[in-house]
Amino acid sequence: MTQEKSIQNIPTLVAIIMDGNGRWAKMRGKARPEGHIAGVESVRKVIKAAVAEGIKFLTLYTFSTENWGRPQEEVDAIMELFCRSVIAETPELKKEGVRIRIMGDRIAFSKKVNAYIDRIESDTAEGEALTVVLAMNYSSRYELTATTKDIARMVADGTIKVEEITSEFISQHLYSKDYPDPDLIIRSGGEYRLSNFLMWQAAYSELYFTPTLWPDFDKESLREALEAYAGRQRRFGLVK
Repeated sequence: MTQEKSIQNIPTLVAIIMDGNGRWAKMRGKARPEGHIAGVESVRKVIKAAVAEGIKFLTLYTFSTENWGRPQEEVDAIMELFCRSVIAETPELKKEGVRIRIMGDRIAFSKKVNAYIDRIESDTAEGEALTVVLAMNYSSRYELTATTKDIARMVADGTIKVEEITSEFISQHLYSKDYPDPDLIIRSGGEYRLSNFLMWQAAYSELYFTPTLWPDFDKESLREALEAYAGRQRRFGLVK
């Protein structure tokens, strides 16, 4: 078997907007939750591929604050499915050196889901090969609004001065404060937008869009995105 050629310039953090589960199910005459079940298999494949490629951080847009407007049956299915699937995969994740972290507002989650989350983060805390960040009940505008309120309170109570507020200071008070900004953002499903995802952090991210629906996204799909990224020159607003 021919060994795959290694890709140069692997991004440190890859973020993915996993879109197309519902359409994938509809095209096959299935209920929408069936698409999310199929999408979990793609998550499994991509995590394994990310470890193999040497990616250090993988952020997955799992559930946005806007998703609460979906049918309750679908919302419940997404939440339960992801938590139970991750728990079922925990032994394999630990073996691969994968750490799972949750990013977003947990207040709206049920006690059951929060218990799942605590267990997942605790059981995988020692992973060092790859950190998988699941963005759950997350949206960029919500994050920025919450951060602005927190900083305003600090100014009001005298903890900081207005002059101390810098872009770095703001970054250190976002949900993503423990992770680097994404080098590459991938969106599956054929849409060309960020959909309220990491808008502050994506200031200089490379964007990659693919028509592949998420349940069909696999190792080869990830490699295509990484190869496209490797061929780009990042300037960060400068001239090279």
